[in-house]
Amino acid sequence: MKAYTIVAVVLIAVGILGLAYGHFSYNKDSQAAKLGPIELTITEKKTVNIPVWAGAGSIVVGAAMLVFALMKR
Repeated sequence: MKAYTIVAVVLIAVGILGLAYGHFSYNKDSQAAKLGPIELTITEKKTVNIPVWAGAGSIVVGAAMLVFALMKR
């Protein structure tokens, strides 16, 4: 039952972070061309938006799991 509680708390934390930040960015390196010993690489900055419903849903599911775990005790 302890793992169930940990998963619930992690879901709540992820949901709060998702609502607070709304997006995250990362860099993607891709090889554009390779001509003998010369390589041309491109670094692209990608942004992923986190929907509000996903953050709120994560909080609701985590809270429900936490209440269920506490009621089982």
